[in-house]
Amino acid sequence: MPITDILRQNVRLYGNDDAIIELNYEADPNKSWSELELVQSANRYSYRCSVTWREFDDMANRFANYLISLGIKKDDKVAILLMNCLEWLPAYFGILKTGAWAVPLNYRIPAEEIKYSLEKSEASVLLFGESSIERIDSIKDSLTGIRQFVFTGSNKPGYAVDFANVISQFPADDPNIPLTDDDFAAIYFSSGTTGLPKAILHKHQSLMCACITEQKHHGQTKDDIFLCIPPLYHTGAKMHWFGSFLVGGKAVLLRGSKAEWILRAASDEKVSIVWLTVPWTQDVLMLLEENKVDISKYDFSNWRMLHIGAQPVPPSLISRWFKQFPNHQYDTNYGLSESIGPGCVHLGVENTHKVGAIGVPGYGWQVKIIDENGNEVPQGEAGELCVKGPGVMTCYYHDEEATNASLKDGWLLTGDVAMMDEDGFIYLVDRKKDVIIMGGENIYPVQIESYIMKHPAVKSVGVIGSYHARLGEIPIAVVELKDGAYCTEEELDEFCQGLPRFKRPKKYIFAPVPHNPTGKIEKPKLREMYGGVRLVAMQNEIK
Repeated sequence: MPITDILRQNVRLYGNDDAIIELNYEADPNKSWSELELVQSANRYSYRCSVTWREFDDMANRFANYLISLGIKKDDKVAILLMNCLEWLPAYFGILKTGAWAVPLNYRIPAEEIKYSLEKSEASVLLFGESSIERIDSIKDSLTGIRQFVFTGSNKPGYAVDFANVISQFPADDPNIPLTDDDFAAIYFSSGTTGLPKAILHKHQSLMCACITEQKHHGQTKDDIFLCIPPLYHTGAKMHWFGSFLVGGKAVLLRGSKAEWILRAASDEKVSIVWLTVPWTQDVLMLLEENKVDISKYDFSNWRMLHIGAQPVPPSLISRWFKQFPNHQYDTNYGLSESIGPGCVHLGVENTHKVGAIGVPGYGWQVKIIDENGNEVPQGEAGELCVKGPGVMTCYYHDEEATNASLKDGWLLTGDVAMMDEDGFIYLVDRKKDVIIMGGENIYPVQIESYIMKHPAVKSVGVIGSYHARLGEIPIAVVELKDGAYCTEEELDEFCQGLPRFKRPKKYIFAPVPHNPTGKIEKPKLREMYGGVRLVAMQNEIK
């Protein structure tokens, strides 16, 4: 069934129960930071506001009916460019209820990439917020495909209509546009870590796959409360929430990701499930390990699970976590936007003895690892990870060449290098395009990064290749230290003696390691920032 039917079910069963709570610990209690007159229970002059399932559905229906009045119909596209907020999810479902495709956009991208994404997706309506005003101002005249700009927040631009005002004029009746699993639902853009983002087209079947897979993996019930911190435009956040959505569970949207806010939200809202990136997990552990918070003021009695995704997880990180929270369940999830986010591979809460692996095939998924010729490799050998299941994308929208390169007989070629151990557990070795080839030897940066992360002074590390006249490339490590920590290049070099000689970094650069909003290390940005290392080497070679 289409995912919009789940919302209708939640209204029937739990209409007066809270669906979403939004927390903004930076909100000024004397100043409105958002307006939403339709949400009667929301106190927008406070740091906390909420909507029930019925209010959620009413808002979605009103937005759907407004869009229909604009001429939006089945298979049209409506884009969302918002930071996490109470309006985000009702707007998303309002779009789906018209039969149109939702197009969530990264609210951090520059103006030209916004323009590219809107044109690539053929969006005709754009819903945006305060954080994007200047960027939209700079490109609005060139966005000839956008027939209406809709704005939510304060300081509305003159060329946009106000979200709350316009939808208040439309009925809360469900438009009841007929939909099936086979109808298209959304375009998600890849994170662009290997170039311009690709437009990934999914059907309602994919969204339902995410709901079912997530709930099967983590056993959400109506009583669970999910803390959502990552941005909702990305599949990693929303698709984890889908597991709670399926059973009518409550979600808490936290605006911001400071470690103290994460702990406060978990305590204040009696949260039971938290999804974190590796950097956020590091930040929380540093607060706890360095006694920077008074743990006696918090109540974590309801918190039962931590799960992590977006990048390989150092086993040492989870060992540290269990010292602080010995009774927690833990899971790690592997997924791509092309496979509707998390869950096509997951560790499983019963397999913490295999921390370091990304796990086994997720519920309803198949996995294989292949060589350059498409043949499956033996256990223990590295190859490209491929996944197959009901959440695989339909295509890269308007990009037949990229689609044909990534989809083979229903299998999605992930571009990730992985290996399977003798017990059937899969380990992520690296991104295929990030592999460093030194003197004909393949070096996988993730293996080096995981080793260096064991050093007690290291907060984050990214390993990239640098030009070498004789060997082609050599590995260098960009290392970000924990606050107040001290470490020298010589100390790290000594520490890395435990690595095989050819895998040891040949240079260390102490600097911040950039991550994208979902926690992945931005390797292209590292290469751009430290490209001078390669450029100087090449210039010296020419001389």
